[in-house]
Amino acid sequence: FQERQEAAARARMNALAKYRDRPVVDPAVMADRAKRRAEREAAAAEKRAASIRAKKEAEEQKREQERQALAAEQAAAEAKIQMIAQAKADATAQKVAERKSWTEEDRKAARDARYAARKMRQGRR
Repeated sequence: FQERQEAAARARMNALAKYRDRPVVDPAVMADRAKRRAEREAAAAEKRAASIRAKKEAEEQKREQERQALAAEQAAAEAKIQMIAQAKADATAQKVAERKSWTEEDRKAARDARYAARKMRQGRR
């Protein structure tokens, strides 16, 4: 038991001696290492920030393009609706103008045609 304790003590003393005999690191070298490490970390942080900014800008640009496309679609749909409404109004106005110029015989012929068409539709059912 005594021998094991002495061997352990010698091992501790040898490890302590190795630690003490180690050369002292020059403070200038340590400062230089710390400076380079800080520069690397700052560059990495800047790179991450630039990447995040670029990603946000790309997302914003995509959203803006989608908004513009949607606005263009809506404008086209509204223009189409207005064009259809105008065409219907023009057709109605033209029919009204034509009907004003009809004679009594023309009105009777149109009424008879509507009646015949209605009877044909009812007969098919």
